[in-house]
Amino acid sequence: MTTIYLIDLDGTIYRGSKCMIGSHEWIAQLQRNNTPFLFVTNNSKRTPQQHLEFMQSLGFLGLTKQHFFTSALAAVSHVASNYTQRKAYCIGQEGLKEALAFHQFQITEKNPDFVFVGLDEHAGYYEYSKAVQFLMKGAILVGTNHDRLLPKEDYFACGNGSIVHMLEYASGKVSIPIGKPNAIMLEEALKYLSYEVKKEDKIVMVGDNLETDIAFGVQNHIDTIFVEGGVHQISDIARLQIQPKRIIHSLEELLEK
Repeated sequence: MTTIYLIDLDGTIYRGSKCMIGSHEWIAQLQRNNTPFLFVTNNSKRTPQQHLEFMQSLGFLGLTKQHFFTSALAAVSHVASNYTQRKAYCIGQEGLKEALAFHQFQITEKNPDFVFVGLDEHAGYYEYSKAVQFLMKGAILVGTNHDRLLPKEDYFACGNGSIVHMLEYASGKVSIPIGKPNAIMLEEALKYLSYEVKKEDKIVMVGDNLETDIAFGVQNHIDTIFVEGGVHQISDIARLQIQPKRIIHSLEELLEK
């Protein structure tokens, strides 16, 4: 039996531009042991190459862009596999735009079939209002993820889920459920993983967000390790009624003795 780790990024490996305790050592340990792992993130802003470059800037070695799977990749792959239409209105940054281009979607403001919504720090009232117009004319809403909050170094910013929820409320439409904790994200991540997953293999989700990472494991029947220090703390477990299989204070606790 092989253990395969699906690992969150924001709040788990780093927070803003600050690395979490034990993150370098644990990733290096996985590499030394040839343990399969994939960074599975709801962050749709960055492309896999940009995620790689950011991790390299933080001092992580030996990674490739194939180690990164985003909610943008999951969203576009799922839609491309289940629909024939290829016209999209896009609110999002490079990660989402690259995924749409790879699957040959035409980004347009002329009668789009889909409204794709990923976190976009430059979008505003005009873009959101356009999205509502298209949704009310019949376009399908595809939010890359429903994260309420985005952890920064010493504060929380508005997450993509807050924007998706606003568009759902305004248009009366419901987004296709893509990012963690939804099953589509696991299906697409396992398709993307270069390691051939076997029935007897053990899949473990490691993350800091109870509502996304840990709920992802609970809802999809895979093991979970909750790392305190990101979006949620141990005190939130009882409040949210989401129970991880294992709780650690830092990634140092996963290091071999």
